[in-house]
Amino acid sequence: MTVTSIAPARPAAYKVTGARVLRSEWAKFWSLRSSWITLSVAVFLLVLFGTIASYTYTAGATAGGPPGPSSGDSDAVGLALTGVTFASLAVGVLGVLLSAGEYSTGMVRSTLTAVPRRLPVLWGKAAVIGPIALVLTTLGALAAFGLGSPGLDGEKISLSLGDDGVLRSLAGAGLYLGLVAVFGVALGVLLRNSAGAIASLVGILLILPGLASLLPDSWYDTLSPYCRTGPGQVVGGRSSPGDPLSGYPPLPVRRRQA
Repeated sequence: MTVTSIAPARPAAYKVTGARVLRSEWAKFWSLRSSWITLSVAVFLLVLFGTIASYTYTAGATAGGPPGPSSGDSDAVGLALTGVTFASLAVGVLGVLLSAGEYSTGMVRSTLTAVPRRLPVLWGKAAVIGPIALVLTTLGALAAFGLGSPGLDGEKISLSLGDDGVLRSLAGAGLYLGLVAVFGVALGVLLRNSAGAIASLVGILLILPGLASLLPDSWYDTLSPYCRTGPGQVVGGRSSPGDPLSGYPPLPVRRRQA
């Protein structure tokens, strides 16, 4: 009788790859209830405030203020993007929760055990939340513009979706909000504390631009272009000539010639 020895089966070797990290971050993102709720709130605020601003617009009101129901120098795109400030807080908080939330719950230990290097985890989180926020908020900006356009019928500031610069500005709003979400992820990783990262996010988005106006005029003229948070000013394509943050050549919103 011959005895044959059976070698033990070797465990399959799994390698950490970017695609697998991205898949795991995608699963974690959609398994959290806060992801659904915060994204819904961001889109809802974007559509709600943009629509209200368009329907309550009053021609000849005090000019020079931010886009809103009382602004007399805005256009249909500016009114549609009135809710961007509130939506930016929502998507920024979502980014913070996606990264700093793991440190609060202790889940980061499991994440870094599976992926010992931190950078692939950071890139995976940013690659998940950035495109999702970009797509959903761009759709929200388009919805706000479409729902608010009937309220501006007959006004001089009314625009159609085919007018020059309109689509570019609305897409710029989505791009801006996607970058805010990625910025929230970075703040959460740096501070590793949800409350501290959210407070820093609010300070940078809301308080810092206001504090810049208290500086002397010579300092304010230099720093004010870098303290802007409005998507129409930074990436919306309606920035002024020579603006150091204008990523595109200036393209004003114009109506089509009859």
